[in-house]
Amino acid sequence: MIPTPYYLIDKTKLAANMAKMDRLRALSGAKCLLALKCFATWPAFDVMRDHMDGTTSSSLYELRLGREKFGRETHAYSVAWADDEVDEAVGYADKIIFNSISQLERFADKTTGLARGLRLNPQFSTSHFDLADPARPFSRLGEWDLQKLMAVADQITGVMIHYNCENDDFALFDQQLTRIETEFGSFLQGLDWVSLGGGIHFTGDDYPLEALAKRLRAFADKFGVQVYLEPGEAAITGTASLEVTVLDVLNNGKDLAIVDASVEAHMLDLLIYREPAKMDVTGDHPFMICGKSCLAGDVFGEFSFAAPLKIGDRLSIADAAGYTMVKKNWFNGVKMPAIVLRELDGALTVARTFDYSDFEGNLG
Repeated sequence: MIPTPYYLIDKTKLAANMAKMDRLRALSGAKCLLALKCFATWPAFDVMRDHMDGTTSSSLYELRLGREKFGRETHAYSVAWADDEVDEAVGYADKIIFNSISQLERFADKTTGLARGLRLNPQFSTSHFDLADPARPFSRLGEWDLQKLMAVADQITGVMIHYNCENDDFALFDQQLTRIETEFGSFLQGLDWVSLGGGIHFTGDDYPLEALAKRLRAFADKFGVQVYLEPGEAAITGTASLEVTVLDVLNNGKDLAIVDASVEAHMLDLLIYREPAKMDVTGDHPFMICGKSCLAGDVFGEFSFAAPLKIGDRLSIADAAGYTMVKKNWFNGVKMPAIVLRELDGALTVARTFDYSDFEGNLG
């Protein structure tokens, strides 16, 4: 039995998402790039590589990882490139996307051999969180002045527009894309490609994938562009869990169970966005599931179980792929979860384990 804690990535579930990816690509003509900022666990790339067109990155290191571990097409974006980063990035990228006109002009000479793009900020988004809203007041993410964009149109071949966030509402997507067409159509008409970014939850249950495909193809035909999507969560949602063991149980007004993992260290987004974890359990015995770090608020959530929890019980924290392994950290020196793959035949493969040397090496 593999010791906990560990992230368990289920290749069968991943393959199911990839089947939806294939259908969208075939029906729409759009290309799909894996957003490494969400999921970059490269031992799972063999299940994804034949169903996606490449990767998109937010830094030099992600760009290099995409080139070396995924292959295919690589889009290189950064909120701000340093000189030495651009020097290296041009060796890995097929397209380089600048966040500002200032950076586009600054690095024009260094990027003459690449397709260049800009981030376009439409000044609206579907995000429900100010922290993640690219259209928040005074946002630094992208250019929005049409006159300025038109002035540099001859220096770029495309744009990236990232404005969706876990958007499972096709009608809203359609409405906002129409607004982009209306407000920026004269600019888009002269481009070769347009990336509509990530955050479209098209692999979710009951999502109208065919309607999305038809809308994307209509957009591509209207402006004569290659459409790209940058799925992160859509690629890996529902495919992984964080496997943990109960270390202690106590009652402090509520029944509590402390497990051998930490929200702070291993599922940080739950704390950032103040959301509970997910567990597929039901019953009449409520427990608060707590992490083992010293942070008072290190709590996965409250769940009801079929029987009272006891020391040694194993639990599965669901939907633990997106924004987890890319954000895990060594807070408190808590043991880092291993990375395990459930193969298509059901066998478990330990892809990576961590020990004290990794903790020590991370700090000096």
